[in-house]
Amino acid sequence: MTTPGGLQRRLGTTDAVVIGLGSMVGAGIFAALAPAAAAAGTGLLIGLAAAAVVAYCNATSSARLAARYPQSGGTYIYGRERLGEFWGYTAGWSFIVGKTASCAAMALTVGLYAWPQGAHAVAVAAVVALTAVNYAGIQKSALLTRIIVACVLAVLAAVVVIIAGSGAADPARLAIGDDVGAGGVLQAAGLLFFAFAGYARIATLGEEVRDPARTIPRAIPIALGIALVVYAVVAVAVLSVLGGSGLASAPAPLADAVAAAGAPGWQPVVRAGAAVAALGSLLALILGVSRTTLAMARDHHLPHWLAAVHPRFNVPHRAELLVGVVVAVLAAVADLRGAIGFSSFAVLLYYAIANVSAWTLEPLVRRRVIPAVGLLGCLVLGFSLPLTSVLAGLAVVAVGAAVYGVRRR
Repeated sequence: MTTPGGLQRRLGTTDAVVIGLGSMVGAGIFAALAPAAAAAGTGLLIGLAAAAVVAYCNATSSARLAARYPQSGGTYIYGRERLGEFWGYTAGWSFIVGKTASCAAMALTVGLYAWPQGAHAVAVAAVVALTAVNYAGIQKSALLTRIIVACVLAVLAAVVVIIAGSGAADPARLAIGDDVGAGGVLQAAGLLFFAFAGYARIATLGEEVRDPARTIPRAIPIALGIALVVYAVVAVAVLSVLGGSGLASAPAPLADAVAAAGAPGWQPVVRAGAAVAALGSLLALILGVSRTTLAMARDHHLPHWLAAVHPRFNVPHRAELLVGVVVAVLAAVADLRGAIGFSSFAVLLYYAIANVSAWTLEPLVRRRVIPAVGLLGCLVLGFSLPLTSVLAGLAVVAVGAAVYGVRRR
């Protein structure tokens, strides 16, 4: 079915779940555990649990809103409809700027795993290839995501089986020590939340999902639940081999874990799995940014010509091409891996607006508990991130507000 905006509802529940998993079970599981362990020490699993609680609340709020407003754009639409134009704009601005930086960082991650000496060239090639896939239609993107998710889950399962079958795993390494502090745990939760935030891709594709009022509320918790189980199992396995301090200093945690478990021959396989996982995250990120760009262009917050939908492929082709060009240029000239913290702050602000929007849906106080917890969690985790990330995030929001004010005048 073609929507009034020109997009087609082609994605079912399985497709939506897989796209969400492609975003969440991506490079984060290969990269986020080490900095989170450096922050939380032996309290890593507590940080993971805190991130999961906030993610659950945000996912529930997003699912309720997506069922009410099944349009492309996610929280940009929800904030606009429930809170006013400025808050919708702020959510959309934060998402596009933060996630564009994440796209470039993820593209470079692909290059560093696949060919470290030519990382920037591989990053640009990955962006061009995935932009071409997205341009060919949402079903092509969903098919490629299925393949990527299957490969990544197979690699992660192999890592867990290798560790469990070795004599190197020691449950005593999971014990919580004296190095655990509230600040470190919260900072770890903020970093790990970056990996969970992919369920937003399902909501931003609201106009391309069949029966969105039923499909999206089902797909979001299913995808989040699977991702949480995967993260928990892998984190426990890696901790049982490396311990908190070993994990914190590991340059490639999962590859180092299989080596410590007596299977160094599996390291190239794990590194290849990380590259494939980064491709999956990049594919979903480009989808999300282009759909939010489409929604904001429809309202003239971005150039209106970006709202065009291809008559044959039924995708926002101009928005996708622009996003691809910007990300390719950034990936070619800059190392934006340090932008993950800034991106986490921007995304937490995005979800804070989603939770406030969900609060306005519920007339009963008891139904407002989840968005209230989600809002509080977003604010606490956001301001628990490193100071540079917080300041960069606030600066981006201030620039966006200034642009909005000038346009209004």
